[in-house]
This record gives sequence, C-alpha cells and structure tokens, in this order.
Amino acid sequence: MFSRLREDISCVFDRDPAARTAWEVFTCYPGLHALLMHRFAHWLWNSGLKWLARLVSHLSRWFTGIEIHPGATIGRRFFIDHGMGVVIGETAEIGDDVTLYHGVTLGGTSWDKGKRHPTLKDGVVIGAGAQVLGPIVVNKGARVGSNSVVNKDVPPEATVVGIPGRIVKTEVVVAERHQKMAARMGFDAYGLTKDAPDPVSNAIHSMLDHIQALDERVDTMCKAMQSMGQQIPDADLPDLSGCDLDDGSDANPGWDPNKVDR
Repeated sequence: MFSRLREDISCVFDRDPAARTAWEVFTCYPGLHALLMHRFAHWLWNSGLKWLARLVSHLSRWFTGIEIHPGATIGRRFFIDHGMGVVIGETAEIGDDVTLYHGVTLGGTSWDKGKRHPTLKDGVVIGAGAQVLGPIVVNKGARVGSNSVVNKDVPPEATVVGIPGRIVKTEVVVAERHQKMAARMGFDAYGLTKDAPDPVSNAIHSMLDHIQALDERVDTMCKAMQSMGQQIPDADLPDLSGCDLDDGSDANPGWDPNKVDR
C-alpha cells in the first residue's frame, strides 16, 4: 500500500512543476485524496457493499470536488490536476499514466445498462473542461484539448480539439519528418507546440511539407539527368541557423542582390 502511495506522489512531481515536497502533495492535492478514497470505495463496491461504497464516494466528492463512481476502474499513476468539477462515470476504464485536468467529464450518452462510459488507454491526457462521452476508446498516448467534446474513438498518439472533436494530429511520423527537414535547413522551430496547434505552427509545417516535396522533385530530376550522362555536383544545403534577420546585416556578404543571374 505504501509503495503504491509513493508511486502516486512521485507521478505528481513528474506532471506538476508547482509540487515542492511529498508532504505538500500528500496534504494539499485533492486529486490524490480523491484517488485514495476511490480505491477504498472501489474495494467496497467489488465486495458487494454498494451503498457504503457510494457513501464513501459521496464524501470524497464533498471534500475534493471530484466525483468518481466507485464502479470505475482506474490504473496506476493516475493524476488529476486541480480536479474541481471532474466527473468519472460508473463504467469508465482508465489505464496507467493518465492525466485529467479540472472540469473533465467521462460521461455516458444513454440510460441503458452496461458499458456506457469511455475507456482511456495508457498515457492519455485530457485537457481542462473536456467532455469525453459514451462507450468510446481514447487510445494510448492520445490527447484531448481543453473544452473539447469527444464522442468517437480516438486513434493512438492523436490530438483531438474542438466541438465536436476533430483530429488535428494522427502520426508521430509526420512530426518527425518536419523535425528532420527543419534540422537539415538549420531552422529552429522554437515557437511550435505539439499539444495545441496554432496557425503559425500549421503554416510552418505546411512550408516544411512544401520544401520536402520540392526536395524530392529535385532529387528525381538529378537522378534522371545522371542517367543521361550529366554530372551533378554534390552540394549540401547551407546552414541558416546563424543568419541574423533582425539587424539588417547581410547574412551572406558574398551575395549581391543586384548581380543575380536571371
């Protein structure tokens, strides 16, 4: 029991930079309190003491502002940050290393008995105010943006935003391709964020995709010319990381804009 508690406290330090000491986390984090009380309520529920389990859950809600039905199944290293207004339904299933922020609802869409709440696989992150509804599956490593409404399955490693939720990123391969192209150009995309896409990020990614397509076309042309006996000198792309575009100086002193071959 104590090893599990240490694990729960340790995962808080990994996901909340405001955490300072283990004692602070143990005494001042309602998400941890709600999780500990849920484990007791869940044990009572599985032991057939349904009313007592509901009473413990009700007291937990009163103390923490977090409502977790005792029938919900929760894995290891589960973290609820802030927590106020979080609702987790009876048939919800939560894997390991899942993070929820305040105002999240894992709810149902019908009054039918049986499975009616979401399943969150390992490593899922649900942003503040998001509503994940119905017997859907949010697969491993997926992220749901703040205030989104999701009622369909979410693929692994995808990011979902909006009402209704729409997928804005599906494969890590795409991001890796962007990073490789940016590194080849000597470009540091310091303004990008992988969790909350913005117009600037989308524009830069589109530019990298366009450059990638042009690069592949040039390679194809060079190979075709070489097959016809033409000699194509090898040349690396120039390193742009040292260019200073703010002081008005010429990044390449040997280049004269008035002497460009046309």
